[in-house]
Amino acid sequence: MSRNHQSLLLAAALLATATLASAQAPVLPSANTVLGHAEARAADDHKNILLTFSASWCGPCKMFDRFLEDPAIHPIMDKAFVMDRLDVGEHPGDTNHADSPGGEVLMAELGGKNVGYPFIVMLDAPGKPIINSLRDGKADGNVGYPALPVEVDWFMQMLQKAAPSLTAQDRNIIHSWLTAHGHS
Repeated sequence: MSRNHQSLLLAAALLATATLASAQAPVLPSANTVLGHAEARAADDHKNILLTFSASWCGPCKMFDRFLEDPAIHPIMDKAFVMDRLDVGEHPGDTNHADSPGGEVLMAELGGKNVGYPFIVMLDAPGKPIINSLRDGKADGNVGYPALPVEVDWFMQMLQKAAPSLTAQDRNIIHSWLTAHGHS
């Protein structure tokens, strides 16, 4: 084999390796790291934790993200919670999205095994679950993004239990927002 041919093969192999490396999904922090940081921030700020298990392809997850990011809602939720999310349920081979390592395990430990997305858990600062989005504790009752009136009612109960310091006005703003952006 000629030296030029060897150089071309080496260059092709390097290009293929670089292409594969760039096509790999991003590496996310582990679920334990995310939860540990949330617990530390919650302890420092005297807040609880709102942890969302979400997937990039999940429409209701994107709706819940928009809810949390809305300028009318974010300051209210930020008063009571350190908010974080873990990516779970991503499609194998997706080069743009990846699961948070240990996310599925933590979701299952917190009662969310096979319940759909988003799965929302409200925890105290040390990481002990207070309440989650399983309406009445039923695995088939995951509220996810609270769109229907019964789901909005459950989410409001979640807030009452995990964020009792929110004012009636805060709760009314949240309820009105969800009602306006849900389904009848």
